[in-house]
Amino acid sequence: MMSSSEPATDTPFQPISAQYTKLQRQYQQLLDKVTPFVMYRWLAMCGLLAIFMIRIILAQGWYIVCYAHAIYLLNLLLAFLQPKFDPSLQEDLMADEIEEGGEEMSLPSQRDDEFRPFVRRLPEWQFWLSSTRATLVAILCTLSEAFDVPVYWPILVMYFFVLFALTMRRQIQHMIKYKYVPFDIGRKARYGNARH
Repeated sequence: MMSSSEPATDTPFQPISAQYTKLQRQYQQLLDKVTPFVMYRWLAMCGLLAIFMIRIILAQGWYIVCYAHAIYLLNLLLAFLQPKFDPSLQEDLMADEIEEGGEEMSLPSQRDDEFRPFVRRLPEWQFWLSSTRATLVAILCTLSEAFDVPVYWPILVMYFFVLFALTMRRQIQHMIKYKYVPFDIGRKARYGNARH
């Protein structure tokens, strides 16, 4: 019988596992190094996207890959624009609680409204990382003929633009209804009751 103080025997997969751990650590170090460079990260993402689009246009194929990639990016964009805590869901929960006989919660008034920063459902870092990974996967898919499914591409383009217009219209209506802006460009935070 083996005692608990004896070291475990080496398995044949231990060198592979050690190498995988080492690669994971190096990958995480690379991500940690590029984190502060927001503009350069997005420029690199746009460069990859341009390479992907040039590949699609010159090869005149892989339209399904391009369509799937565009739909995925649209979903990421919508998650990026939505608040983490959806006000419509909170409104519904409050209405359900009132219907069940719970106490009515008072909403904050304009005078005592505290500063609450906009918290995204999908943070900028995750948006960039997921977009970059998806673009790299899409570029890799264009290297295989298995993903080059013949389709009539104008229908896919029209369907994507209709889908984009409808979803963005709904998102903009949601932003107007619940009075939030997902961007803080040029906006100054107001703290306390000080008005200048």
